[in-house]
Amino acid sequence: MIHFLNVSKFYPNGARALTDVTTRIEKGEFVFLVGPSGAGKSTFIKLIIKEEAPSRGQIMFNNKNISRIRPREIPYLRRSIGVIFQDFKLLPNKTVYENVAFAMEVIEASKREIRKAVPSALSMVGLEKKADVMPSELSGGEQQRVAIARAIVNNPPLIIADEPTGNLDPDTSWEIMRLLDDINKCGTTVIMATHAKEIVDNMKKRVIALEKGRIARDEQRGVYSYEN
Repeated sequence: MIHFLNVSKFYPNGARALTDVTTRIEKGEFVFLVGPSGAGKSTFIKLIIKEEAPSRGQIMFNNKNISRIRPREIPYLRRSIGVIFQDFKLLPNKTVYENVAFAMEVIEASKREIRKAVPSALSMVGLEKKADVMPSELSGGEQQRVAIARAIVNNPPLIIADEPTGNLDPDTSWEIMRLLDDINKCGTTVIMATHAKEIVDNMKKRVIALEKGRIARDEQRGVYSYEN
C-alpha cells in the first residue's frame, strides 16, 4: 500500500528530518511508529498526507507515485486517508453529528450518503446517542471517538493516528486502542505514531522505530524499545 524508497527530507535551515528511509507497509497492517521527539515521526506522516514533499526519493501510495503529484491532486489523495490527531481538532460550534458529516461534505458527498454513513460511524465508536451533543459537553475520550468516527466515515483504506492517546488517561487510552484494533481487523491499514510504551509493548504489532531520521528497527510483534 505504502512504499518509501530512499526518502530523505531536508529543511531550508539545514535540519535533516529523514535520511534515506526505505520501508513498505502492506494493506491491512497495523504499524506503530515510535522514537524520541525529533526522530522524524511527524515528518513521516506529513509526507504521506502531502503536507510535505520529500527532498529525495519516492513515495508510492496504492501504486501511485505521490512524491510529486500536483497540488490539485492532493485533495483526492486525502480522501483515501483518515487522520486522527492528539488534540482531536473538532469544530467547537458544530454538534457531534455535524463534525462527522463535515468530513463527507468536504468531498461533496450527497445528503443521502451523509444521512446513511454518519449514524453508522457514530454507532461503531459507541456515540450514536450523542449525535446532537456539542464537543464541549464530551469527555476527552468521547471527543477522540468523535475524531475516529470522522476519520472512518468515508471508509478510507488508511487511518493515520498521530499520538491519539497523548491527552487521555490510561483506561480511556485502552478504549481507543481497542477501537483502532477493531477498525484494523475490518481491513483498514493503521499507522500510529506514539510515545505510549505500555500500549506498544502489549499490543505486539509491527513496530518501526525511527532515530535521528533513520529506521533503527523494523520488527513484527515488536516492542517500544530495548533496554541497553
